[in-house]
Amino acid sequence: MSEQQTAPRAGALLSRLPERIGRGARVLAWLVLISNVVIVGTGGLVRLTGSGLGCPDWPNCTEGSLIPTEELSWHSLIEFGNRTMTGVLIVIALLAFLSVVRLRAQRPELFALTLANGIGIILQAVVGGVIVWLHLPPSLVGIHFVISAGLVGNGAAYVNRVYAPAGPRRLAVPRRYAMLVHVTSAAAAVTVLVGILLTGAGPHAGDDIAARNGLDPILWQHIHSWPAYLLFALTIVVFAGSFRMPTTLRLPLWSGLLLGVEFVQIGVGLWQARTGLPIVLVNIHMVLAVLLVAAMTVVVLQLKAPRAILTFDDGSTAGS
Repeated sequence: MSEQQTAPRAGALLSRLPERIGRGARVLAWLVLISNVVIVGTGGLVRLTGSGLGCPDWPNCTEGSLIPTEELSWHSLIEFGNRTMTGVLIVIALLAFLSVVRLRAQRPELFALTLANGIGIILQAVVGGVIVWLHLPPSLVGIHFVISAGLVGNGAAYVNRVYAPAGPRRLAVPRRYAMLVHVTSAAAAVTVLVGILLTGAGPHAGDDIAARNGLDPILWQHIHSWPAYLLFALTIVVFAGSFRMPTTLRLPLWSGLLLGVEFVQIGVGLWQARTGLPIVLVNIHMVLAVLLVAAMTVVVLQLKAPRAILTFDDGSTAGS
């Protein structure tokens, strides 16, 4: 086919893509978020059941076979299922990108978020392959989780913005409250990162031959709790202050959701530590960690609104 024929055909296909944000784009946004959370759960199942090397090769499951063979165990099915989930994520990411590609001039943030999602999924797959080749080094496994958390945060941002009106956004809360929220988000990041280090010291390595990072898991359980309790305390203050913010931002709802996730996360964390780290509780803890990232992302995004100035009950203005 000549270039002259290809160009009109590509233009015709592009012209059939959506020109506005409709129900389809919003459904895809939710699918982006949900699928990135689900794969954290399936990835956790791979690690917690010792199935990290159930498919010892990559991108094939074994040398010369894309799928598990009869000689392999149920660990192979778990690992292969998680890899298959990556394919689902790629399809959803592509559809989400196509749903906003014609809006890149009017809604550049949606274009950027869907593009980042697709690139992140591909990067995650490559890192996963390297992890298998190197027999599950804890440092790379930790990076794998950081990318997953980033993808969930990106998905939460995409859902938030796909419902928001277009146009530039300005700070819609007092600066002191915005600073409090950003300090809280920093505490959330530290809590998640220390949790990843703790996981690299614990018993769930993904395979019997996988190394651990050598940290003392008992000591690091306590270290992990310090930023977690600080985060919880800061979130209580954020939630209390949210009732003084403009009602259109819905900050009590989102900061309350964040507080709820943290409350459950702390309960699960204490429960798993006192019961020998059962895999069900550890997997729930992992999923809650990325849900915390998602909720924190939305709270941060709600600090801005597409309006120049907002007036508060005390007479101050947005950004003052």
